[in-house]
Amino acid sequence: LPRMKRRDFSLEQLREFDGARNPRILLAVNGKVFDVTKGSKFYGPEGPYGIFAGRDASRGLATFCLDKDALRDEYDDLSDLNAVQMESVREWEMQFKEKYDYVGRLLKPGEEPSEYTDEEDTKDHTKQE
Repeated sequence: LPRMKRRDFSLEQLREFDGARNPRILLAVNGKVFDVTKGSKFYGPEGPYGIFAGRDASRGLATFCLDKDALRDEYDDLSDLNAVQMESVREWEMQFKEKYDYVGRLLKPGEEPSEYTDEEDTKDHTKQE
């Protein structure tokens, strides 16, 4: 798949990228959306972490829980997580940043998406490689 243009996602838009309806797989960690398509054996529909595909995986990663119950269907501000769990979310975010393409932000309800220029898009991609 070609590299994805940078954009922001609502939870609803993110859900389309679950590897089943769309070959591209995205997930969010700590408000940031990553393209994990190249890790499809982990995040694809049959993968051990497939539950995170097209979703905000923050809570599941923070609590090491792979149950559907660990994921919220509405925006999750993670405000009830303790300091250790929040540190875990930040560590996961750093790991995803190193391994996968950052494609945009997960929008809070009512938040407007950012306008990304092609220049920003390319600058960030060259920085990551």
